[in-house]
Amino acid sequence: MPNDDGGVAGRYTVRSVARALRLVGAVAEGPPEGRTLSDLARELGASKSTTLALARTLSAFGYLREAAHGRGYMLGTALIRLGDIAGQRIPLRDLCRPLIDELSRETKMTARAAVNDDGYPVFIDRVDGPGSVRFHTPLGQREVPYATGAGKAILASLGEAGVRRVCGNTELRPRTAHTITDIGSLLDNLAVVRRRGFAVDDEEDAEGVICVGAAFFGHDGACGGAVSVTGIKGDLPAWRIDELGQAVRRCADKVSESLGGSRYAAEEFVES
Repeated sequence: MPNDDGGVAGRYTVRSVARALRLVGAVAEGPPEGRTLSDLARELGASKSTTLALARTLSAFGYLREAAHGRGYMLGTALIRLGDIAGQRIPLRDLCRPLIDELSRETKMTARAAVNDDGYPVFIDRVDGPGSVRFHTPLGQREVPYATGAGKAILASLGEAGVRRVCGNTELRPRTAHTITDIGSLLDNLAVVRRRGFAVDDEEDAEGVICVGAAFFGHDGACGGAVSVTGIKGDLPAWRIDELGQAVRRCADKVSESLGGSRYAAEEFVES
């Protein structure tokens, strides 16, 4: 039945717990310096005394803490520990499987999911596209970051120093005649990736093969990895590549949301 605690009350819902959780959410959505008691009371539609009792109880357990100026509340450190535990226990492969399965069916291409291993993509799952073409894409090993769709999507989440570090370790060795082998050109390409929200491997890793990838992000805002689709390039028009990019971007956003992260916003996810 509808109520003032987010419409979640039911036979087995404790209203005071629901209200406390709404209070934590309200603080999380507020400014970094915290939210005042009056502001939180208005948000909850509760009295100041009720809100204060909830806030002090949550503070006692570490879920909230008083702001430095003493007139409001911020998130507590207990949430850091719980977030780390939850992140470690989320089976990423199981989480990604239905999403890349849907992506493969939508695009009619092979879809893959990779984790970010210090700037390198390591693929953890694959759904083959329809038809007789199968791509030799082993799982569980690092792949070239600068010449693949998923790899460039992950690199684009790094600052310039991070890109130079990763590519300095790998060197920009040519994989095909189309591989970007100049760091300046790669940085320019990654700037386009950030603007578009997806990366394109245009026959850069294998002749005749195109790959489109997009990064996903965890609750801490860090790049957790990327999803991608791979297929034969043929005479694929530019509009179709953009269409694939948007589909991959939507899939990556769904992964981010499942991990407690945010949807992609251009230029906002680059690490300093």
